[in-house]
Amino acid sequence: MPHEIKELNEECGLFGVWGDPNAVPITHLGLHTLQHRGQEGAGIVGLTRTGLRRHYGLGLLSEVFAKPADLAEIAGNAALGHVRYATAGGRLLENIQPLLFRFSTEAMALAHNGNLTNALTLRRQLEDTGAIFHTTSDTEVLMHLLRRSPQPGFIGQLKEALNQVHGGFAFLLLTETGLYAAVDPNGFRPLVLGRLPDGGVVICSETAALDAVGAKFVRDIEPGELVSVTAAGVHTEQYTTHTQLSVCAMEFIYFARPDSQIHGVNVHQARVAMGRRLAQEQPADADIVVGVPNSSLSAAMGYARESGIPYDLGLVKSQYVARTFIQPTQALRELAVKRKLSAVRAVVEGKSIALIDDSIVRGTTSMQLVKLLRAAGAKAVHLRIASPPLRFPCFYGIDIQSTHELMAANHSVAEMRAMLGVDSLGFLSTQALEESIDLDPSAPHHGLCTAYFTGDYPTPLYDYAATLHKELAQLTMNVSEVSA
Repeated sequence: MPHEIKELNEECGLFGVWGDPNAVPITHLGLHTLQHRGQEGAGIVGLTRTGLRRHYGLGLLSEVFAKPADLAEIAGNAALGHVRYATAGGRLLENIQPLLFRFSTEAMALAHNGNLTNALTLRRQLEDTGAIFHTTSDTEVLMHLLRRSPQPGFIGQLKEALNQVHGGFAFLLLTETGLYAAVDPNGFRPLVLGRLPDGGVVICSETAALDAVGAKFVRDIEPGELVSVTAAGVHTEQYTTHTQLSVCAMEFIYFARPDSQIHGVNVHQARVAMGRRLAQEQPADADIVVGVPNSSLSAAMGYARESGIPYDLGLVKSQYVARTFIQPTQALRELAVKRKLSAVRAVVEGKSIALIDDSIVRGTTSMQLVKLLRAAGAKAVHLRIASPPLRFPCFYGIDIQSTHELMAANHSVAEMRAMLGVDSLGFLSTQALEESIDLDPSAPHHGLCTAYFTGDYPTPLYDYAATLHKELAQLTMNVSEVSA
């Protein structure tokens, strides 16, 4: 069961365009802006004069679309694109999205960001009644449900299908007559709506991608919402009213670009606020503040401003190496850390450093960073983490589905400090994280999902419940200790 589940997990970037003759090159540019959300594979489906056509492959966007002809052959007035997150065990060409389905009367393309917590149960039920699956991705489940729905009309069928899947999801679906978007009832995975200068409509994962293609932000797509974009315009309805905003906190901590806005909150400013609170809760006796490029730089700025300790460039990142957290194996993660970061000896030598990072997952990156700084002559390293300890798995679309992978789930803060080789170690509290982002003060956890820190999951876990219970029963962890 754990192996099957892990194959289905993914965190990705979505970009769709309707009603623009340059839809495919616009989608290509938008996906470049979302490349940080996934480097395993990429694909674009274009609505051409002869119907939906797809170009896709494994690798970075620049590798998959290496020739101008790759875009020209799928050119049309609408497009749907996807960049895929690297997951262990699931690096198969057939899993690269958008998935393209051809039926006797029409064709449809489907792209998904997130993870369905009841996908295995649904898949078994569908297979028992004759369904044939071509991928190991949970995304395909939605299409089977849609096509089997007895509801009259496409929208009715789609709404029924959306009410049968559970977990975290942002779906984009392209047909020959429209572009459709839906977000799960908790809004775990973000989608935003924008409009191009010539009137075309864009729906994508982050506002930064809207900015990159010159589209004007219109609004966030809300939990439980279904948006239809057709020749008749943009139509919005709720496929369910049982909603509660619970945006994945890791979007603000790590995944999203700092220039993106999620439900009105700028990611950079939220990270600066996290850094300020971290300085209040976890002060350090240091000469300089150093941020881990790139997702921790905003928090490091906040820490420096609040503490009065000067910020300096102690680490330099190569911009041509993929993000280490989303490397599919431990060995690759360790190699990638060495390739992507180097210490600036002239800055760190003889200094006591407050090193600010966004999170500790497996501990690989932190160990390598401490070694780099010590080798460059750092006198002391005080590691400060701008999020709480990651102690619980995520089942809504992040590749952390076993507590055995999580350093903080298996060790106390004191043990982690010794293993990492730092002089001190401190984490941000969950309350400070929620208040720093402050998405919705009236909602539980300020409108955030913080289950990976607290174990308080906002939805039933369905296929994962038994696995989680078994893992937690086997662990001996100190869930109350959050500081050295």
